[in-house]
Amino acid sequence: MKHRILVIDDDANITSFLKRALSYEGYLVDTAANGTEGLARALEQAPDLVVLDVMMPGLDGYEVAHRLRAGGPQPILMLTARDAVPDRVQGLDSGADDYLVKPFALDELLARVRALLRRTEPATRSRLHLADLTVDVDSHEVRRGPRAVELTSTEFDLLVTLLRHPRQVLSRDTLLESVWGMAPMTDSHVVEVYIGYLRQKLEAGSEPRLIHTVRGVGYVLKETPA
Repeated sequence: MKHRILVIDDDANITSFLKRALSYEGYLVDTAANGTEGLARALEQAPDLVVLDVMMPGLDGYEVAHRLRAGGPQPILMLTARDAVPDRVQGLDSGADDYLVKPFALDELLARVRALLRRTEPATRSRLHLADLTVDVDSHEVRRGPRAVELTSTEFDLLVTLLRHPRQVLSRDTLLESVWGMAPMTDSHVVEVYIGYLRQKLEAGSEPRLIHTVRGVGYVLKETPA
């Protein structure tokens, strides 16, 4: 599955350049033009990595990193023209995992992106659980309690995407890009169709529903209230 990266920078030239470069490397890339917009997108989309500028109007990068770190585990690569030691310390203390000074070499940025994403790999290879649902990412084994659930490759990818963000609403566009690599707003009902397939298979033993529709927003994997 492709990694999703969110670039937050008020310099349109930087965001355009990074979107082209990272997309060429096979990543799914979203951008935001300021800290407020970037924070909202990060909390909604749960990207695998955030590339974050420091000096922005409204919320600066330090505050965005602090709020992101309080709400999720995704790594943060901070970009800034400030190269003094106190600035680096402030960036790391605010929650950034790495710090790169502008102007930067693209090869170095890509290497740091790969290194940060590798840190998340052990967690993505482990068994995933929610309620009585268990998924082994390596072996592609899925169970609801003692019952084995047979899924196609696409159904499995969709389920894992939901399970990596438990109790978090994922939009149709987010699922469309993450699982199928399709552009947002594509006139396709493939997400709805595969959500239906998953529900049929996960509930074949009359188990409680786990995939819920949030009307007008998207889908969330969570326990059914008793």
